[in-house]
Amino acid sequence: MDLITTTADLAAACARLAQHPVITVDTEFLRETTYYPLLCVVQLASPDEAVVIDALADGIDLKSFFELMANEKVLKVFHAARQDIEIIWHRAGIVPHPIFDTQVAAMVLGYGDSIAYDQLVERITGHRPDKTHRFTDWSRRPLTKEQAHYAEADVTHLRDVFAALDADLKKRGRSDWVSEEMEILTSPKTYDFHPERAWERLKTRVRKPKELAVLIEVAAWREQEAQSRDVPRSRVMKDDAVGDIATHAPTSIEKLGNLRSLPKGFERSKWGSDIVAAVQRGLARDLAALPKLEKPRNNSNGAAIVELLKVLLRMTSERHAVASKVIATVDDLEQIAGDDNAEVAALQGWRRELFGEAALALKHGKLALAIEKGRVVRVDRP
Repeated sequence: MDLITTTADLAAACARLAQHPVITVDTEFLRETTYYPLLCVVQLASPDEAVVIDALADGIDLKSFFELMANEKVLKVFHAARQDIEIIWHRAGIVPHPIFDTQVAAMVLGYGDSIAYDQLVERITGHRPDKTHRFTDWSRRPLTKEQAHYAEADVTHLRDVFAALDADLKKRGRSDWVSEEMEILTSPKTYDFHPERAWERLKTRVRKPKELAVLIEVAAWREQEAQSRDVPRSRVMKDDAVGDIATHAPTSIEKLGNLRSLPKGFERSKWGSDIVAAVQRGLARDLAALPKLEKPRNNSNGAAIVELLKVLLRMTSERHAVASKVIATVDDLEQIAGDDNAEVAALQGWRRELFGEAALALKHGKLALAIEKGRVVRVDRP
């Protein structure tokens, strides 16, 4: 294992790694106190070597690493790739391609929903990874030998995990299933996040177009503020406060100060007038041009249908050894219960073949569920 701290050594290592069709990749980062993740360490491995890159070393240029990530001739293997890719996108404006995510592959092969890396390594290789440094401060320097070896192990074990999962996918004919998921993970749209869409991340439920208009503007303001200061969104304003402002739409500093969800005196801070201005922009928006609010489903039996679909989903998951989460979400089931043509993943591609058609058949009484010898079974009806 080499600890790389210079641009020249990094370029040489990336040139060697680029000669291999498959490499494994991992990163160590911090984001507790920042909006953008702080990249601290990068780990790479081929069948021949493993390298640990000090991304915070003085003067180091990561250009050759980013070029390797964009190399179409090299398959990059990650575990739970989204955050790693987000960092690379932010730093270099590229999305690694092609990639393979072992967490997604494990779900497709029935290892459970979003299985942790150490658990997957243990189940496949029998080795229990040392997680002593899981919560270490990767920004502190110098890096210790123990930290470097911990980082290295993440990508060396990943080689064995990838080999086992890839072989199993090919054996079961499910490689294409994973490829579909990789298309989403490698789409720039997944990472090109605009403040105008910040409201979509909030769990706040608004019921009126006016509330939605204010929510969009206030959430966008908070996002821009967090980005410009490079601090977590919650450092600017808590989610419940954003929702509270959307509901009450305070149009003056005085009205803003009456909201209990904001700290006392917050309205007199430099942000008070900015928030009021955001509220006023929201109220001035064309309500007809807003995204459509989800209407409450009128189907009085909707909840019961969803519960039956959950049983069918679990039965399908167990029968085919595929994590239920990767087949359908609860939101998918709720939408299917209300609309045969719902635009959800569960009614597309391999998921429709595996589960979606049966879900629609169950909904329309063409398929029933019964208990036979202590097990739930499906009963097809003419």
